[in-house]
Amino acid sequence: MRVAQVSEFGGPEVLVPAEAPNPQAGPGQAVVAVSHIDTIFVETQVRAGAFDGYFPVEPPYVPGGGVAGTVRTVGDGVDESWVGRRVVTALGFTGGYAEQAAADAAKLVAVPDGLGLREAAALAHDGVTATALMEATGIAAGERVLILGASGGMGVLLVQLAKAAGARVVAVARGERKTALVRELGADAVVDGARPDWTDQARSALGPAGADVVLDGVGGEVGLAAFPLTADGGRFSAHGAPTGGFAPVDEAEAARRGVKLTGIAELQLPDEEYTRLAAHALRLAAEGGLRPVIAETFPLSGAAEAHRAIEGRGLVGKVLLRTE
Repeated sequence: MRVAQVSEFGGPEVLVPAEAPNPQAGPGQAVVAVSHIDTIFVETQVRAGAFDGYFPVEPPYVPGGGVAGTVRTVGDGVDESWVGRRVVTALGFTGGYAEQAAADAAKLVAVPDGLGLREAAALAHDGVTATALMEATGIAAGERVLILGASGGMGVLLVQLAKAAGARVVAVARGERKTALVRELGADAVVDGARPDWTDQARSALGPAGADVVLDGVGGEVGLAAFPLTADGGRFSAHGAPTGGFAPVDEAEAARRGVKLTGIAELQLPDEEYTRLAAHALRLAAEGGLRPVIAETFPLSGAAEAHRAIEGRGLVGKVLLRTE
């Protein structure tokens, strides 16, 4: 089968087409004929050699942790009724940039009728993480929520989910096209993060008390700059690191102000939580209550171009791969 393989750590050019044996379904597994493949920013960072403590991969390897497709075969102990069904599944961090993927049957999630596999793939990671964040932070009606990186694949979902929960949403994105998108998705106020005074603009939009909840999908100094915008007694989620690291928030200062800190650790989900949250996100999308924004879909052979597009940050929304 065709795959896209990281030949060595480096730039997008190290992500090259290759051939690999077709996977076989072992006990408790299913083989999925992949239609669309999710991509996330951290995959570009790991490909470049970052985060080896979090993702202990060594080249050559096939990236990709979330796919959508049709179950082809199942192994021992797996219900045969899965064969032929449309699913999304999580693979961990490798094996997804491929025409077929072996997945744990415990992580198969049926795609509802009326939802395309392209849209389902766009929710394989971000739909799960966004719904997990909503639960972890307990966003409620009437609360003020500041969302950093609001135009990203997960950010656009958080804007919609927070609005649906009845919160007042202040969204931060960079540039005219991205701010226009989050405004269209229902944000109550939109701040251009490219402005040097963006924190002043955000505070004005939030009001003097600040944000009850800050959802930091950016990290680094941007996330750190947003921390003072959190109200005393509020919640701050430092879950994003596309800037190269998570926001280095002072835990002692957070404790002094009664701010509850959450991070990536709260988003490491057991299988049953992944399937529950994925099913919820897919159902919302099928019913029209959640819209993934897909910027561009590249062929599997163009995985390097997809990574260039992700790193270039010019596209608005998700980047996916397709096998057909």
